Amino acid sequence: MTAPNMTAAETRQLVLDTLAAIAPEADLAHLPGDAVLREELDLDSMDFLNFVTALHERTGIDIPEADYPSLSTLDGAVAYLRREPPGPATA
Repeated sequence: MTAPNMTAAETRQLVLDTLAAIAPEADLAHLPGDAVLREELDLDSMDFLNFVTALHERTGIDIPEADYPSLSTLDGAVAYLRREPPGPATA
């Protein structure tokens, strides 16, 4: 199942599960939705790249590097993954 077909709660849990695999020592139960993940969870650039790669693998959603800032918070990652994919171009 891809994130656009998941509920917001399911998408949030997917993001939290992915973060738990990257930062197993983190207390994700109390992670504020607007907290900057790299700061809050002490993720280095490799950890963040692993997070983005794991989200891609779990959802099948391509995440270009230009969109990485959209994934900087829990709420941002959930919103990004739930966005509707672009439809076909109309002329």
